[in-house]
Amino acid sequence: MGIYFLEHKIYFWLLVIIPVLVVIAIANFWWRKRTQKKFADSNLLDRLAPNRSVFKPVLKLIFISLALSCLAIALVNPKMGSKMETVKREGVDLVFALDVSKSMLAEDIAPNRLEKSQRLVSQIIDNLVGDRIGIIAYAGSAFPQLPITTDYASGKTFLQALNTDMVSSQGTAIADAIDLAKTYYNDAEQTNRVLVLISDGEDHDSSNVEDAAEEAAQEGIKIITIGVGTEKGGPIPLKRNGIVQSYKKDKEGETVITRLVPSTLKDIADEAKGEYIDGSNTQQAVDKIIALLQNMDKKEFEAKQFADFKDQFQWFLGAALLFLLLDIFVLDRRTLWVKKMDLFKEKKS
Repeated sequence: MGIYFLEHKIYFWLLVIIPVLVVIAIANFWWRKRTQKKFADSNLLDRLAPNRSVFKPVLKLIFISLALSCLAIALVNPKMGSKMETVKREGVDLVFALDVSKSMLAEDIAPNRLEKSQRLVSQIIDNLVGDRIGIIAYAGSAFPQLPITTDYASGKTFLQALNTDMVSSQGTAIADAIDLAKTYYNDAEQTNRVLVLISDGEDHDSSNVEDAAEEAAQEGIKIITIGVGTEKGGPIPLKRNGIVQSYKKDKEGETVITRLVPSTLKDIADEAKGEYIDGSNTQQAVDKIIALLQNMDKKEFEAKQFADFKDQFQWFLGAALLFLLLDIFVLDRRTLWVKKMDLFKEKKS
């Protein structure tokens, strides 16, 4: 069984043309009906144009819509990997732990802290070559999102699926995220293990986070922390359908202001012999991460992946041409043998 890869997904936007065509066709049908009624009544129109078909224009619209759909898919160019092969790679095992607590919705850093975190991780992944990645999400507790893999496309898909509604318990359980990350690395002798913690550092349980970081360091895990947000802070918007309805308030009814707490993240990085990075400038943060990874020892490992990807666009292009030909040869007037059968009840009694 193969796997599909979509080369140019942007061409899916061409499918927007189809509902536009349907709306235009409906508007045209309504206009013609209205105009014909002004010209003559229905009985007279049937005598003037006895072979006029009601169904054929609908059929032609269906053919045109199917042709456009197939053409869009052909431009996207699906590719199928026809065989699996084992390749050897050298790299670092890199686990990303992202804070998905409600405070990450604050917009003191554009567009908001969570989306900023996702962009950071996405750009880091874009700069990786032979490394393996994993993803953890955490708020009041931590849970695995993606196990260690070389499949960067899947990693980015899981990354974009992260949201603040994934964890019901609120807070910032950094210690839980560190403990969970330890289970991701399957080689006890491996020295090139990295955990990238991304958070605003606020509302965390400090009682055991430094102990967890120290234990991780003893196991050879380097922790790099990235702070997102500003120390000035901002409110937490409560939105409905993308529109701000209000802001989160405390028990006294005062608007909650959430702030970046870099000291927490710096302490974690120090305990785990890592480094704290300010995430306000995405490119600078990505460059620092990549530089740190390049200076680490690489581990050689085997990975299975689909290879020999073959273009499949020709099948959809052929289907598009077929539907266009059908549209050309299907005329607006009734087909004689169909007219006799009256399949679509077009005859008037």
